[in-house]
Amino acid sequence: MFAKVIIDQDAKALDRVFEYKIPEDLDLNVGARVYVPFGSRVLQGYVIDLNENCEYDEGKLKSIISTLDEQPVIKRELLDLMHFMVKKNHLKYSSTLRLFLPSEMREGRVKELFENFYSLNLDKIDQVSTRAKKQIEAVAYLKENGKTSSAILKEMFGQSAIKALFDKGVLNKEKEQVLRVPSFTKMTQKRVTLNEYQQNAIDSICEDKTYLLHGVTGSGKTEVYMNLIERELADGKNAIMLVPEISLTPQIMSNFKSRFGDLVALLHSGLSAGERYDEWKRLFSGQARIAIGARSAIFAPLDNLGIIIIDEEHEQSYISESNPRYDTHDVAEFRARANKCPLVLGSATPSIDSYQKAKEEAYQLIELPVRANGKEMPIVETIDMMNELRAGNSGMFSNKLLAELVNVVNNKKQAMIFINRRGYSSFMRCRECGYIAKCSDCDVSLVYHREDNRLKCHYCGKQYRVLSRCPKCKSENIKQGAVGTEQVADKLKEMFPQVKVLRMDNDTTSTKNSHQKILEEFKNSKPGILVGTQMIAKGHDFEDVILVGIVDGDQTLYHTDYRSSERTFQLITQVAGRAGRSQAEGKVILQTYSPKHYVYKFASNYDYKGFYRKEINVRATAQFPPYTRIIRILFSDINENNVRELLKICYTEIEKLKAKYGADIIYMDAMKSPIQRVQGKYRYQIMMRLNLPNADAIENDAFEIVDKASKTSVFFEINPQNLS
Repeated sequence: MFAKVIIDQDAKALDRVFEYKIPEDLDLNVGARVYVPFGSRVLQGYVIDLNENCEYDEGKLKSIISTLDEQPVIKRELLDLMHFMVKKNHLKYSSTLRLFLPSEMREGRVKELFENFYSLNLDKIDQVSTRAKKQIEAVAYLKENGKTSSAILKEMFGQSAIKALFDKGVLNKEKEQVLRVPSFTKMTQKRVTLNEYQQNAIDSICEDKTYLLHGVTGSGKTEVYMNLIERELADGKNAIMLVPEISLTPQIMSNFKSRFGDLVALLHSGLSAGERYDEWKRLFSGQARIAIGARSAIFAPLDNLGIIIIDEEHEQSYISESNPRYDTHDVAEFRARANKCPLVLGSATPSIDSYQKAKEEAYQLIELPVRANGKEMPIVETIDMMNELRAGNSGMFSNKLLAELVNVVNNKKQAMIFINRRGYSSFMRCRECGYIAKCSDCDVSLVYHREDNRLKCHYCGKQYRVLSRCPKCKSENIKQGAVGTEQVADKLKEMFPQVKVLRMDNDTTSTKNSHQKILEEFKNSKPGILVGTQMIAKGHDFEDVILVGIVDGDQTLYHTDYRSSERTFQLITQVAGRAGRSQAEGKVILQTYSPKHYVYKFASNYDYKGFYRKEINVRATAQFPPYTRIIRILFSDINENNVRELLKICYTEIEKLKAKYGADIIYMDAMKSPIQRVQGKYRYQIMMRLNLPNADAIENDAFEIVDKASKTSVFFEINPQNLS
């Protein structure tokens, strides 16, 4: 027998199938990890197929040395998925396979955790001295609670007492595996009476196709999800539930754990290595049957899937923008087809692409048009900040927002203040010569963080001293840029010293369980104000939040990206939906310098359909997706000459495709990337806009050209989420 093996190495030359003999005494199956000889080295690899015949000279083949695990660790369905992703996204086999396993497991840095447990030997209890108070207490505890870990017993009764009991034979000792389980807040699960729209959604989602669940914020989508999953579990099937942000998982986990208990496993990057490994293993073994998590949970090692759910499906975090690049929607659709199960995409603000597919009946549209609590959507009041300036208010808060904050504080309620920019200020600039402090490794301005009194690069993480004078002209006249979450929070603390003001952004949530701690603290703070980036804009449900303030509604509106209007509408609608989710009426104050822009008109009325009609017309007229396809080929290298040379070679060849495809190539150009350097690497790109009928063929031809010429890092991006 012979095995086809993918070597676990990043080198492009090694990214192909290698064939090895299988020793007669080795029990091997597809999906196993193996040690193989490779030149003078021993490397890890993945067995992706077994054959009785060999494609090469058998005499020249080497034999597999051994397996790494007791059983195969990659399921057959995921191997099929690997082939799909490699072809569709132009990925390497090795980097795709790595998505399917916890990274620490692949690197051999994590194993099962075992602990000693003690239980009573009832025949020896009379050996305990009546004067040994701690030993008597330990025996009484074990009588009541049964087998207990040594760590707990030693902490409660002392190491010497437990050792004495064991030496006398009073205690039996066993070694058992202990699962490292992520912490979550326990909550009482109430059975909710479903409204007619929720019940209709559950009844309608029953076939193996894609459903778009368009429900306003607060319409009870989570309850629909739980009912759907409950139905599949009862039928002996399993489920995957995706959320876009780690910040949403504590609340979702509490809901799901309360309903489904230990059948739920959590997968995301915020877990410890041990937790991630144990949760993955519970899913692999079938102990857990529901995988919940962010983007990576779509690769959960579950068989027999009955449903896949992507909540907040419009979120760009479902697109991987680092290697390996992929779209979670594509992966979910593949797994749903492979398991013949429904795929549910849920959102209050679906992506334009998804809603168009629903209009064209590629997806089935299901609507939840009312809030589950029967309340109206919160009123959105748009404030023209130019009028505030004319009235002498040059601060970051309008008079209306300040008045509403005072009302929140007086009534001991809660407010959420949204600004999608972290740090204290977005840049530091010299007023005399215009110098802006930039990162030495990345072509971006440094953000001032007052808490650390440092300038930080939000691309590579490098930190610098704060400017006291301009390094170029020596002037001390330094200006700070646009405000961020840190400055907003500091200002609110000054204005409301008696109120708990919390901040939620990438800087305050970098440690383990930090999301959960901040949300718990906010939940218990009345009055309380939570300042945050888009982390606070979706999914959170706090019954005492009666006010949402949007400090800078224009921030995402004027980006040089065809999706800027869509993203602005989505953010405003999502964050507005955090207000008034219980009995109290909610209010939203939206601050903008462009109050007449069509995005604000539609967003303030929660008119998604009106916005869609306007936006899809703009896309059709301008020939942007979903009517065309954008391809970005990104070249990156530490040596700028290497990148320029490769770009020139590839562009010359790709340009020849115009003769073959003519008008199907609407636009093509080579250029420096908008951000020309990241982490010390120079970035150049080829941009193409293609008509859909021949887009696949043009894309594949372009990839073959680049793949043959490539000597440096090249990434293919299809309809990229971020054009910078």
